[in-house]
Amino acid sequence: MLIAEALRLLEIDALVLGIPDRCIPAAPEEDTGVGALDSGGGRRFLAWVRTLGFTGIQLGPQGETDDGNSSPYDGTIFSRGRLGLAVRRLADADWSALLDTATVARLVAGRPADEPGRISYQYARTAHGEALALAHANFTTRRAAGDRELEPIATRLEAFVRQAGDWLERDALYEVLADAEGGRSWRAWSEAEDRALWYPAPGSEAVHAARRLALVERHADTIARYTFGQFVLHEQHRTARDFARRLGLELWGDLQIGFSDRDAWSRQGIFLPDYRLGAPPSRTNPEGQPWNYPVLDPSEPNAIERFVAARLEKTWSEYDGIRIDHPHGLVCPWVYRADTGDDGVAVRTGARLFSALDLPDHPALAGFAIARREQLADGSVTSRWDDDWVHTLEPAQVDRYARLFDIVVDIARRHGRPAQALACEVLSTCPYPLHRVLERHKLGRFRVTQKADLRDPRDGYRAENAQPHDWIMIGTHDTAPIWAMLDEWRKRGALRERAAYLAWRLAPSEHTRAEMAEHLAKSPKDLAQAQFADLFASRARHVMTFFTDVFGLREWYNRPGTIDPSNWSLRLPADYLSRYRDGLGRDQAANLPAALAMALRVGGSCGDRADLARKLDKTAVAWRAGDFTSGAA
Repeated sequence: MLIAEALRLLEIDALVLGIPDRCIPAAPEEDTGVGALDSGGGRRFLAWVRTLGFTGIQLGPQGETDDGNSSPYDGTIFSRGRLGLAVRRLADADWSALLDTATVARLVAGRPADEPGRISYQYARTAHGEALALAHANFTTRRAAGDRELEPIATRLEAFVRQAGDWLERDALYEVLADAEGGRSWRAWSEAEDRALWYPAPGSEAVHAARRLALVERHADTIARYTFGQFVLHEQHRTARDFARRLGLELWGDLQIGFSDRDAWSRQGIFLPDYRLGAPPSRTNPEGQPWNYPVLDPSEPNAIERFVAARLEKTWSEYDGIRIDHPHGLVCPWVYRADTGDDGVAVRTGARLFSALDLPDHPALAGFAIARREQLADGSVTSRWDDDWVHTLEPAQVDRYARLFDIVVDIARRHGRPAQALACEVLSTCPYPLHRVLERHKLGRFRVTQKADLRDPRDGYRAENAQPHDWIMIGTHDTAPIWAMLDEWRKRGALRERAAYLAWRLAPSEHTRAEMAEHLAKSPKDLAQAQFADLFASRARHVMTFFTDVFGLREWYNRPGTIDPSNWSLRLPADYLSRYRDGLGRDQAANLPAALAMALRVGGSCGDRADLARKLDKTAVAWRAGDFTSGAA
């Protein structure tokens, strides 16, 4: 109640915890090496997070990923990943005990004895695949024997298949063909007919249709097993979301900008040949990033709009809010040639898809231009990736830039969600066309305060520059946790500068500013709590905190631009409660009551704010003593 009241007084509409479902802790008796939202441990974690005062959970992408590639941002668009399976739930009465408890125990016992805070990616993929196959075999055998106990599940399965549409058949057929080809990428499949199964050359449509029908008939068992697995994964997500809603906790999805190999194969007709999507050089990544993702082809507008609409209808039916990963990709994507042999050079010499006029290295893009020559900067003095490369637009041109983004917003409204149920991951760059599209829908950007340039008053990451529609956070899944940043600032001799800035932001009066700055400079653990307070004291109405910051972890979840087995593998261990309790006692974990009390006192406080700040101070002390739910939500 106290935290909810503090959020109201500070005009914070959302306090969201960022944690991918694979990172959620599991109870020992259900732990197959990865977290699951619908598991017993997952549900207990959701309930506990709500008691802390959080209003939502920001999940990562939940699509199916490949062997050897654990990045959730390379997962499937429509199919759910087996990694999210709550295996033990299949032994419950709700699922008519489709798995026996001995099988569950065996799969749990087989988990590698890795560090408790790490995901066992390969093992979990294999174990979950086996669990789904066994559950399907049991379901099929019992149905054939006339087991009427399975009728409710069978009815829901039939409804799921009807609702899924053609994505289910496309993804299932990919599973069949990829298995037959030893898991190789579809571009290396031996049969040209299978490589282009959904997009045959003119005149061969009938042949390909016959081939699809033959594959469906020949591999009916495999397709049925894949279909059943997707049904289970979607059902478990639905029940977990229903549980979260009863708690008053929103689930936020992640609309990744990339495409899996499976999607690239089954949707070939909507992608631009010879080009790939990436990130241009920027303050964060001066060399740019060649992501190697397909680019939506502007010459196929109707097909693209149907695809985006189908994707968003499904997404909005499954989540309460959506983080849009790299929204530039929907508005003004940075693209580079895929055939140069050097992607690093290619991405640095790429172009914005809709503003590539008079670029001799990209003649094929000129026909897609929305901006006119006089609306572009002088290329001799301005880089083509600069935010102001396009510097003026007319309303009709903004309409064209916003075509796909408008679909996202329109479908949200049809599902009863406002445009503000979108969190747009705009970081160090915000090209003018994207700015205009966000402005059109009254949407903001991300303010990542650990990245703030304290010597530049105009820097977009500084908290005082945040606007009400923005999302503000200390870090993201691609940054170091605040607890590691304290060490970095100490090494660089930057703690005093950071302390002076936070005191300027948070001191109740000018008379106390110097004293606060000196205290924070000498006490990094208090400086960390001030970093949290800085979020709540800004004008941004949406606050997000990544789990590494909240729980006092020091390891990165993902180091962008690197290939490392430790990426995407961090998770909360089963003893997260005691670890958090210990962290709070040492002021090395997020103490939300303390941060909120500090934010309430900014500029001096009186009346309701002063009274609430005093109560939160007492709650902060209780949290440090181990009673971290005292007076929280």
